Amino acid sequence: MAAVVWLVAGFAMIAAEVLSGRFVLIMMGVGALVAAGFAELGAGPGLGVAVFAGTSLALTVLARPVIMRRLHTAPVPTNVEALVGDKAIVVSTVDVHGGKIKLRGELWSARALYETEVLEPGQVVRVEKISGATAVVWGEP
Repeated sequence: MAAVVWLVAGFAMIAAEVLSGRFVLIMMGVGALVAAGFAELGAGPGLGVAVFAGTSLALTVLARPVIMRRLHTAPVPTNVEALVGDKAIVVSTVDVHGGKIKLRGELWSARALYETEVLEPGQVVRVEKISGATAVVWGEP
C-alpha cells in the first residue's frame, strides 16, 4: 500500500511541475517514485521517507542547476539582428541619402550613419543597424 501512495504522490508532483516550470517538483516526484520502488521491495516507512528526501535533495542540488543552465541560454541574434556589427564593402558611394554595399555576399541598400559622412567604393564599413531594407553604416578608420 505504501508503494501506491508514493507512486500517486510522485506522479502528482511531476504533473504539478507543468504549472511551475521551476524543476523542483519534478525532482521531488522522481524522489517519490524511487521511494515507491523501495516500499515495493519491503522497506519501512522511515527508510521510504529517507530515500525520498535524499533522492529529492540530490536531484535538486545536482541535476537542477545543469538543467536550468541548458534551458536558459543567452539569445542568439537572428535575421537582420545578426547583421549588426558586420563589416561590408561599399559598392557605390554611400551618403546620408543612400548608396550600395556588399554585405555577406549580397547587395544591400545603405545610408551613412552621420550626415557629413561620404563613403567611397571599396571602403570597409561597419553595419550599425538595419532600418527596413537599408543598412545604416559608418566608415571604419
